[in-house]
Amino acid sequence: MSLLFILNDAPYGSEKVYNALRLAMKLQQEHADAAIRIFLMADAVTGTLTNQTTPQGYYNIERMLKALINKGV
Repeated sequence: MSLLFILNDAPYGSEKVYNALRLAMKLQQEHADAAIRIFLMADAVTGTLTNQTTPQGYYNIERMLKALINKGV
């Protein structure tokens, strides 16, 4: 199975990026043989900036991306 997630929303301000990454993490966990790719464009690219201050009530997108990368996504 091959999956491509295309994210173009800002990492904070809505839960779209968080929900996409959460889904990718769950799919990777349940289907370790799946080829999962994440393509960041537009505002979503700012989620890769290191040492960002995570706004109150949001999950750390940088940490989620690192976890996925470490698992081969």
